[in-house]
Amino acid sequence: MAASLRLRGALALVTGGASGIGRAVCARLAREGALVAVADRNEAGAAETLRGLQAGDHRAWVADVGRSEDVAELMGQIQAHYSRPASVCVNCAGITMDEFLLKQTEEAFDAVLRVNLKGTFLVTQAAARALVASGASSGSIINVGSIVGKVGNLGQVNYAASKAGVEALTKTAAKELARYGIRCNTVLPGFVRSPMTDKVPQKVLDKFAAMVPLGRLGEPEEVADVCAFLASDDSRYITGASVEVTGGLFI
Repeated sequence: MAASLRLRGALALVTGGASGIGRAVCARLAREGALVAVADRNEAGAAETLRGLQAGDHRAWVADVGRSEDVAELMGQIQAHYSRPASVCVNCAGITMDEFLLKQTEEAFDAVLRVNLKGTFLVTQAAARALVASGASSGSIINVGSIVGKVGNLGQVNYAASKAGVEALTKTAAKELARYGIRCNTVLPGFVRSPMTDKVPQKVLDKFAAMVPLGRLGEPEEVADVCAFLASDDSRYITGASVEVTGGLFI
């Protein structure tokens, strides 16, 4: 599907941009006319994403979103290079360390919350602070949660908790930042093909697909489509919303 140029001139920061949904978001925003700052711990993956973007002054930076020092440095680098903060921020960075509750370790629980929830907090806060300090009259922060945060999932007690937190964080941020013209929304993917699902046996994926009313897993590009909408002025009266991209799962 051909993209419009709804984001022409916008500067977009995408965390977790080295693969999966993050890479698809980078590609879609670039096609919509945005300049894209790709951030990820995976330097090689971020560079590969960068090479695949439509022509423009896009850049890739290495950052661990769970470290406040990395996030501050990232924001400084973006400001220094573009002479402005990102007006669009899409938080896609996330990890899984799955295990049943009775076997889940404290270390794995902390690690997942550190990236998925704390990382989303740190980047959301830093992006919002930069926009407010610049005097910008608008901005869009989009946080990628998960339908698992609403309904739970076997073996994902840490992941489900982190994504439920992302949704609550985003709704609160939406209330606080509305006065500055900054909108905050959450996208809740269902079963979507990604490097995470590549590790799952095909028979298990087939079982997941059978649970979805539309009869298939989602594609990263379908999540990216929603992110592009929420980043654009087409969604200018939408904030604090949670948009499910699940193929009808759990309706």
